[in-house]
Amino acid sequence: MPGWKTVVFFSIQALMLAFFLNQDPKMAAKPPSSTKPWADGPCALITTPQYATNKTDIFTLGATHMAHIHNAILRGYNSIYQQAPHVTDEDKPEFIGYAQTWFRFVKSHHDDEEQELFPQVEEVVGTSGIWDATHKEHEAFLTGLSNTNDYLAQLAEAFDFDGFELRRIMSTFQEPFAAHFHSEIKTIVSFADLPTAPEPSSVKATQAAAVFKSWGKKTVMKTGSTEGVPFLLLNLDKTYEEGKWAAWPPMPAPVRWGLVNVGGAYHWGRWKFASCDSSGMPRELYALQFPENKK
Repeated sequence: MPGWKTVVFFSIQALMLAFFLNQDPKMAAKPPSSTKPWADGPCALITTPQYATNKTDIFTLGATHMAHIHNAILRGYNSIYQQAPHVTDEDKPEFIGYAQTWFRFVKSHHDDEEQELFPQVEEVVGTSGIWDATHKEHEAFLTGLSNTNDYLAQLAEAFDFDGFELRRIMSTFQEPFAAHFHSEIKTIVSFADLPTAPEPSSVKATQAAAVFKSWGKKTVMKTGSTEGVPFLLLNLDKTYEEGKWAAWPPMPAPVRWGLVNVGGAYHWGRWKFASCDSSGMPRELYALQFPENKK
């Protein structure tokens, strides 16, 4: 176990790197340009159920929290898809790392849903088979998702990366991928109408709310404080839906700063490709300043 002097030393190094990261003009918030694509397409973002309906039942809240994670995933997909053809040879290693971080985040999210969230919600709701359609939706895009990672992993050198080839692979599962992330939110909301749905303020309702809350935090932290967590926070748009979710996920400002700037410092070169800056403001996609890089 490292001594306190070692811990202090590396903490200072991380803070210094985070300081320089904040000074990096690539991390500054240059607003998206109306003449260039951003991370809100080609996969459309999700309107959160709470914003759309103002309801506050446990399933609307659970679906809304899930929608935030899904929107970060969709912004990740879009940011990779839009920038891939423009990545310079110099930036290829970091872009590959960014794309692989996105893959691992999505794969972990999927696995945790199948193994933990779905069975727990079924148990609390008291109805089996409520996720049957969702299982099929997962199956529809998993092969394409794996092909994306396989392509990135088999590259002998970063220089061999072809942004047009990555975009082609991503296009093969784009439709079922986007459809699923929207559909799952509607599925969760619909649980409120089940005959076995917990009554408001009941013990079962409290249990259901706890399932969504604890799972959401656990699944994000499982993706790693130096990879998945910075990826999520740097793809959350604080201006989305009139800024209603600027403080989501709820945490003290110093903690959020540390997760982005200290945790994110380990792979700092990757985050210039993210859709938002360290304060959550949407920014112009970095690689779009360069022409298409045709091999």
